[in-house]
Amino acid sequence: MKKTYLARIARFYLDGFRNMTVGKTLWKVIIIKLIIMFAILKVFFFPDFLAENFHTDQQRADHVFQELRGRQILK
Repeated sequence: MKKTYLARIARFYLDGFRNMTVGKTLWKVIIIKLIIMFAILKVFFFPDFLAENFHTDQQRADHVFQELRGRQILK
């Protein structure tokens, strides 16, 4: 019973996506926007601060610990 129920749900969504007209264009726009946000903006606006300012993993870990401790996240 559970397989048929899940299969019916999957078939419902697959048929809905196949029969879309405007929705396909909207999904393309959404995917393009996500690519821009996560690929392009990350490279230019969010540099890897820890990799640039600290040379070892221990230095990075100490810095993160001190920052969390200073903000009272860790007690």
